[in-house]
Amino acid sequence: MTNTVIATEQLHAHISEQLTTAIMLLDAGLTIRYFNTACCAVLGLGEKRLSAQFFPDLFQHCDINAHHFVGALNSKQGFGVSDVQAVLADGRHLLLDISVTICENPAEHLLLEIRQVDQQRKISLESLQQHQHLAARELIRGLAHEIKNPLGGLRGAAQLLEESLNDELKEYTQLIIAQADRLRNLVDRLLGPYRPAQRVSANLHQIIEQVRQLALMDNPALVQFSRDYDPSIPDFPFDPELIEQALLNIVRNAQQALEQTEQPAICLQSRVLHQHTLHGKRYKLVALIRVIDNGPGIPADIKDTLFYPMVSGKAGGTGLGLSIAQTLIHQHGGWIDCDSWPGHTEFTLYLPIADTED
Repeated sequence: MTNTVIATEQLHAHISEQLTTAIMLLDAGLTIRYFNTACCAVLGLGEKRLSAQFFPDLFQHCDINAHHFVGALNSKQGFGVSDVQAVLADGRHLLLDISVTICENPAEHLLLEIRQVDQQRKISLESLQQHQHLAARELIRGLAHEIKNPLGGLRGAAQLLEESLNDELKEYTQLIIAQADRLRNLVDRLLGPYRPAQRVSANLHQIIEQVRQLALMDNPALVQFSRDYDPSIPDFPFDPELIEQALLNIVRNAQQALEQTEQPAICLQSRVLHQHTLHGKRYKLVALIRVIDNGPGIPADIKDTLFYPMVSGKAGGTGLGLSIAQTLIHQHGGWIDCDSWPGHTEFTLYLPIADTED
């Protein structure tokens, strides 16, 4: 009988080691008591780093904290959470699906099943955001044109009426004209960039430096800027003016988000990605720009609609900056991604390098 039990335990251990899903066993004190090989692969940590460690100490930030695990033990009810943002102690960011089961043997233990979903979720999210963004832009364009037509007639009628009025009454027609002009300007901003990208071979780092200099000239929060550039990025065709506008919109947003932050800082980073897929097309080389700040993070209620027109996380904001930036990057076949948690917000701009598509 003893030999059968030992053989069964060995079989279970062998099976768990073959799984691609990370399996981890925590005791009542949330100390790691068992993990399979997939845990090391998913978390990118060695056996010594995981063995007998307090699970929450593995992370700088995790959407699921110790309170959730203790609550599961007390209630004897497991739970599952999708799209859990986790930042490891070394700063690496992971997106995880985590399922928690209460164990009866051994008692007072939690069995965690952890799946990394970063790549799959990014591809599906990119496709979803692209369709949502294009649909929102078309809706806004349709509404804007419907507004501009009668607005032009209203302004013209006010100008004609003004010619037959005395100076005292002209004050009212001038008010109508001024408000019509204000609405027209708003509608033009809603319509966003209207000219196609004028691509010329240019240096991406020159554009990033121009944006940094502009941001430093208007920097009331005294944000400290740092740079981390990849010198291997070659010159490639893009529209310098449009890319500068898109990047400046993001950097300005970051500066405004840091107004209440102690020791505010923004890092401008560039990298080259190899064999990267954008909008269903695979490129040998893609240029990447990151704008990283140490602000409070993006409110959870607007994360999914961040790039929609008229969505803003700050009082008095128009919500057009990020929408316009996304449109400008889309014109280059790229897209903008965002990861955010308290103390860290990271906007990533992806730009395919021309003539590198498979």
